[in-house]
Amino acid sequence: MTGAASAHYPAVADEKFLPPDAIVEHAYVQGLPAYRELYELSLSDPESFWSEQAKTLTWQKKWSSPICKYNLDVDNGPVHISWFDGAETNLAWNAVDRNVEAGLGDRVAFYWEGNDEGVERTMTYSELKSTVCRIANYLKSVGVKRGDDVTMYMSLVPELPAAMLACARIGAVHSVVFGGFSAEALADRILDSAPNVVITASGTMRGPKPIPLKTIVDEALHICECKGHTVQHVLVLEQLPLSDLNGSMKPGRDVTWREAVDSQLDECPVEWMPAEAPLFKLYTSGSTGKPKGVLHTTGGYMVGAMVTTKFVFDVHPASDVYWCTADCGWITGHTYVTYGPLLLGATQVLFEGVPTWPDASRCWSIVDKYKVTIFYTAPTAIRALHAKGDAFVTRHSRSSLRLLGSVGEPINPEAWRWYYEVVGGGRCPIVDTWWQTETGSHMITPLPGATPLKPGCATLPFFGVDPAVLDEKGNELQGPCEGMLVMKRPWPSMMRTVAGDHKRFEQTYFSAFKGYYFTGDGCRRDADGYYWITGRVDDVLNISGHRIGTAEVESALVSHPSCVEAAVVAVEHAIKGHSIYAFVTLMTGAEPSDALRKELISTVRRVIGPFAAPDVIHWAPGLPKTRSGKIMRRVLRKIAAREEDQLGDISTLADPSVVQQLVDLRGK
Repeated sequence: MTGAASAHYPAVADEKFLPPDAIVEHAYVQGLPAYRELYELSLSDPESFWSEQAKTLTWQKKWSSPICKYNLDVDNGPVHISWFDGAETNLAWNAVDRNVEAGLGDRVAFYWEGNDEGVERTMTYSELKSTVCRIANYLKSVGVKRGDDVTMYMSLVPELPAAMLACARIGAVHSVVFGGFSAEALADRILDSAPNVVITASGTMRGPKPIPLKTIVDEALHICECKGHTVQHVLVLEQLPLSDLNGSMKPGRDVTWREAVDSQLDECPVEWMPAEAPLFKLYTSGSTGKPKGVLHTTGGYMVGAMVTTKFVFDVHPASDVYWCTADCGWITGHTYVTYGPLLLGATQVLFEGVPTWPDASRCWSIVDKYKVTIFYTAPTAIRALHAKGDAFVTRHSRSSLRLLGSVGEPINPEAWRWYYEVVGGGRCPIVDTWWQTETGSHMITPLPGATPLKPGCATLPFFGVDPAVLDEKGNELQGPCEGMLVMKRPWPSMMRTVAGDHKRFEQTYFSAFKGYYFTGDGCRRDADGYYWITGRVDDVLNISGHRIGTAEVESALVSHPSCVEAAVVAVEHAIKGHSIYAFVTLMTGAEPSDALRKELISTVRRVIGPFAAPDVIHWAPGLPKTRSGKIMRRVLRKIAAREEDQLGDISTLADPSVVQQLVDLRGK
């Protein structure tokens, strides 16, 4: 089934969208002057600002002054960051017990929507507490103690955030691996963290496709054993029948949820943890190919997660229903599913499926079903839904929505306008959030009741965030400028190290520009002080001496009404050094043609300039993406350079068949 074609929503230069009065009236921060006053306080007096925010949480011991101690300059010794030194707290207590003790035990914590329509569950805060305690008691029964690692490989069911909270409850360190990674990728992460316990499920459905999670875990554990690490315990949540997936249980190692967890007591004392105690590791791909374990700690991360969720989404827990579509295998699912919303006592939707199953109206059907008020998703999903046509959206009311959000990559103005006009009906502000796995929480973002919006722009820094733009020599640039985005001081939710490799931490983030945290992103700051993320510095193209971010060229291509998605890479050119090679995915109903190819090139010439015009337009029915939706540009570079025999491992692609399809379409 297909929807009617989408209307075209071109960006208009310098357009601004003011916060609607209905949002401002109830917002925590009302108007730009109020934001600026709080922002200035957060920089000039961080002690009082962060103490005021943190005091709403439960601390078994209070922190000592100063609230933050740090060194970001490798020339002055090892890099170190600490917040709330001397304090003790527990994140699970604050996210769950504190709400139950406040009389919110019967409030819904999770509305869970399964992959298939009609498969659903509701979990209250009291039920969540019981589940967390039972999992924690199981973990303790197999010897897990504070500081031990536990790896999780599951789909987005309520038991996954509950298991994360169970680790936090007893002081264990969780490592969630997205349930779409290959056995090899899972094994790499297990080998690095060396857990004795892995929590998984028998299997799940992703759209129409069964995913044999337990079988993948078994393959990963075999790889680990061959390399010297043996996992002692595997806990298996029974979803799909193992027999249907050719799966099996290994006696003495594997236990089912029913036999191991359901029989446990539903009370478990918390471990009060130092503020700087490790909370979780989350693995990201590194430039060396070896995944790096980004390590976040307890107190500062907790405060950052709560404060950003409160102010950026303007969450009012008594009336809002919040839905972040991210999986817990990514940082967004940690901060803005498992921790931030629960720390506020909010009600949220968990969705196990994909936005286009059984058709492209699924998200909007769920919005209407649960009266969702806040919706947070990725530009990749927005563009995919845009390509399916407006009818899938407009057949549903969506009248409950009051705020939209975007996360994961810069959103092009065309997609922003469609999201605003069609999904939000022109009445819902969009919080286009820029942040990273390493930052732990939002860094540059609008506040819905305060910030005038510009399509495609991350806008202004969050409280306590002190950005600067540097040139290639490390000089700070003032006023409107373009360069490399760095941070001048720490913020509470900042990563503390790369697990087991502090030198790599220093080399990756602090060696390029001494005394600064280097984000790895380029940005442009405009005359209003707004920040526009131009993409990764290693995705910057140098064409005939002109430096340009891939995101800018891609945004120009997507501004054409026939283009729904684009990815550009640089290829060697005898005269220009490099030229631009563009992979283009067309809207449903649009057909490739030489005339359209010329139109797209002309659009880039018009929007950016002749120097940015692609030399090649390569038609791409699909792009090679990881299961989190990130485009794997190294694959595109190899295809563009006719080096597909050197692709390397593509097992982490959501659809590896796309690669051959692109090779076959080259030159057509």
